[in-house]
Amino acid sequence: LLQVEKRLELVKQVSHSTHKKLTACLQGQQGVDADKRSKKLPLTTLAQCLTEGSAVLGDDSLLGKMLRLCGEAEDKLAQELIQFELQVERDVIEPLFVLAEVEIPNIQKQRKHLAKLVLDMDSSRTRWQQSAKSSGLSSNLQPSGAKADALREEMEEAANRVEICRDQLSADMYSFVAKEIDYANYFQTLIEVQAEYHRKSLALLQNVLPQIKAQQEAWMEKPSFGKPLEEHLAVSGREIAFPVEACVTMLLECGMQEEGLFRVAPSASKLKKLKAALDCCVVDVQEYSADPHAIAGALKSYLRELPEPLMTFELYEEWIQASNIPEQEKRLQALWNACEKLPKANYNNIRYLIKFLAKLTEYQDMNKMTPSNVAIVLGPNLLWPQAEGNITEMMTTVSLQIVGIIEPLIQHADWFFPGDIEFNVTGNYGSPMHVNHNANYSSMPSPDMDHADRKQHDQARRPLSVATDNMMLEFYKKDGLQEAGAHPTQGALLGGHIGAAGGPAIPRQPVPNPAGHPRTLWTRLPARLLPGLRSAVPSRRTFPVTMCTGK
Repeated sequence: LLQVEKRLELVKQVSHSTHKKLTACLQGQQGVDADKRSKKLPLTTLAQCLTEGSAVLGDDSLLGKMLRLCGEAEDKLAQELIQFELQVERDVIEPLFVLAEVEIPNIQKQRKHLAKLVLDMDSSRTRWQQSAKSSGLSSNLQPSGAKADALREEMEEAANRVEICRDQLSADMYSFVAKEIDYANYFQTLIEVQAEYHRKSLALLQNVLPQIKAQQEAWMEKPSFGKPLEEHLAVSGREIAFPVEACVTMLLECGMQEEGLFRVAPSASKLKKLKAALDCCVVDVQEYSADPHAIAGALKSYLRELPEPLMTFELYEEWIQASNIPEQEKRLQALWNACEKLPKANYNNIRYLIKFLAKLTEYQDMNKMTPSNVAIVLGPNLLWPQAEGNITEMMTTVSLQIVGIIEPLIQHADWFFPGDIEFNVTGNYGSPMHVNHNANYSSMPSPDMDHADRKQHDQARRPLSVATDNMMLEFYKKDGLQEAGAHPTQGALLGGHIGAAGGPAIPRQPVPNPAGHPRTLWTRLPARLLPGLRSAVPSRRTFPVTMCTGK
């Protein structure tokens, strides 16, 4: 009993502390009914907010549907939470309060009362003993008389009260020890109630999640940039990725004769806007027809942001090995074998893209984008290694191998991918009049157009973006620096080609143009350098040109 008495205070402290912390965990107002508790519950407030937001946005929008479903789910969760808190309050918090504030304090009060009764008994005995001494009786004789009798009765009654109180205290302590399993059961009940609450909440959430996912899967307007190709095609029900078809179709209308297409950097703000529009599957063809470089930049960005390159990581080594074969026929056959191993979605899209690039190179006299130049700027966006190491090393070695893969695909597009192709697959794009930066032109000249007619047509549509090239061209003509049949271009290499990061040039013979003249590729110089260059170069003198990357 002494050990139990020592534990009483400890149990009281623990029960009081647990009761206090459990009460703090309740989100609803303690001691009120379910309706009043619901009004003050944060989950109920959240559910009302979501429901009101859904009504504002409407079910026509995906966000409105999500708000409605989530609002209903949160409201049900709030009701489950209310029932959970009511049960915890009834079966755990209130019993703990009774234990800490009623039962144990009652035992402790009874213990104090026993101590008081013992003092009273001792006092009665002392008075009776003093009475015996004053009567002069020996210690073995009992005092007599009315007063002595009263003192003796008082002493006996006090002893009797002590005995009763001691028995009651002992019974309460034994009862406390026996009921410890009941007290421990409060905490088992807490865990069981929590488990049941979470099971019901989980079942509720698992029931609503398929509805939410179904709404999202049924929503067609999903972003395409940075998403796997197969996922985008499955969601949109397409064979050709939307950004690829949209950009290619617009470029066919307005960019085939744009000089430096895919090489000249577009305006960053225009590119960002077009990418965002493509992600929403909304493109204003008329607006972007005036800026083909932005369209080309968006197409390059889409290809580069694919989680896996269009030509796949799995076939990367096979592509590289094919490009290293010295004999042309065997190299082309190896490339064809790799093409045939592409997944269907990747094959359809690479076929579509290569066919377009081959068509683009038909206008190389105007756009200056030969198969080699196109491979240089687009190759690293079609194939790259899975574990990219040092970026400089990759761009100077791997990129040159990738150019050796893409260039023959473009040159022999009809052999790799026989048959004609319809670029406007969905028929969703019109044919706007392309308005270039300063000059309007309506139709695109045929690659077979007479050279004089094409030159006149090209001069009529030359945009401001190549004004510097015109100035350089006139300067070269005056000083006799231009070779016969030479074609200036922006940023290309002289007699070779270069990787995207400015790697070493690959020696190769100049490609003769239809007239039989060697094609010289000129680099653009800033307009502010022209006066100094004119004064520094003697008339009628030819000088070699080297390209310094980044200068």
